[in-house]
Amino acid sequence: MSDNPTRQANDDGGTGPVVRRGRPTGDRAAKRAELLKAAASVIAREGYANTSLRKVAHRAGCTTGAVTYYFANKEELVTALAESRFDGFDAMLATGRDRPDVRAILERWLLRATDDPEFWPVMSQLLAHARYEPAFAAAIERRYARHRGELASLLAAGQAQGTIRDDIAADLLADQLGAIGDGWMVMFPIEPERFTPSRVQALLDAAITLIAPPPGARPASGS
Repeated sequence: MSDNPTRQANDDGGTGPVVRRGRPTGDRAAKRAELLKAAASVIAREGYANTSLRKVAHRAGCTTGAVTYYFANKEELVTALAESRFDGFDAMLATGRDRPDVRAILERWLLRATDDPEFWPVMSQLLAHARYEPAFAAAIERRYARHRGELASLLAAGQAQGTIRDDIAADLLADQLGAIGDGWMVMFPIEPERFTPSRVQALLDAAITLIAPPPGARPASGS
């Protein structure tokens, strides 16, 4: 079986008109996830510039043709990788929608870095690459905006309940917490010894203190 010609990647990550191969067997979603994991591993170890579809295929134990069946070129692959990382952020926030627990959200945020040493090295590479690719930058901007919006909604709910300070707008608090979380993830791969379990708890306590209602603040009506 053959498909219509389309633009796909050469081994070096460039694009050119080639023909997609026949449909691989197996679970499509599982195979895409496997390839994204392999791409993350290559980017973490060799950097974005040195990553190619051939290296991703080697890491995943398949042919380059198998990679190009799922991702037409390197740009499509790394965009999907970035989207998958933000999907994880969305899932993290979704667990707190019923009962906003900002501390738990921040803890899960930090655990993404401490439990996966490749997480921020990959994200930092993708963010740096976005400076030079407008389409990729637009995708990153869109997902970050959605992430901040979700966090702001949770904070607004906490303000209504009287558990979050309401003298600062929820969207500004979301920006501040986002910067804190990103800062933790940036530094963890560089200074892992600074993030001992006890210090992580102290950092979380401090962050919650920053967004807690000021002493003497009146509780929200109905609380």
